[in-house]
Amino acid sequence: MVNAYEEYMRQMVIPMRQELVRAGFQELTTAEDVQNYIENATGTTLVVINSVCGCAAGLARPAAAQALLRAEEKHPDHLVTVFAGQDKDATAMMRSYFDEIPPSSPSMALLKGKEVVHFIHRHEIEGNSLEGIMNNLLEAFEQHC
Repeated sequence: MVNAYEEYMRQMVIPMRQELVRAGFQELTTAEDVQNYIENATGTTLVVINSVCGCAAGLARPAAAQALLRAEEKHPDHLVTVFAGQDKDATAMMRSYFDEIPPSSPSMALLKGKEVVHFIHRHEIEGNSLEGIMNNLLEAFEQHC
């Protein structure tokens, strides 16, 4: 049985989810989705750990979308997202692939296969500029993609 708060939150985050989906990200909403994706991952993948917080709305999601638009030849092969606080099992499963990196949301990881080759923590998003986050991503794409 879903309580009123859970249903309200599901409805409230739809636009937050869609922002990344419109940018080309595939949502992974269950632990099984994440496991199936990661266990079969090839090439490079940008993972965005989405969140309802203001720094996700004003910085993380727009920076990810804009960096992908600005990326020329070097960009990730795949784009996936999990939603912290909403898809809890999926988020926990994704974080289990991040080795010793502490949980952070929002955050972004660039994977080569299953290996994290670049990670952007919340503290590198919050208080940063949109341009700064985009440049961080673009430099990672240039180096690893």
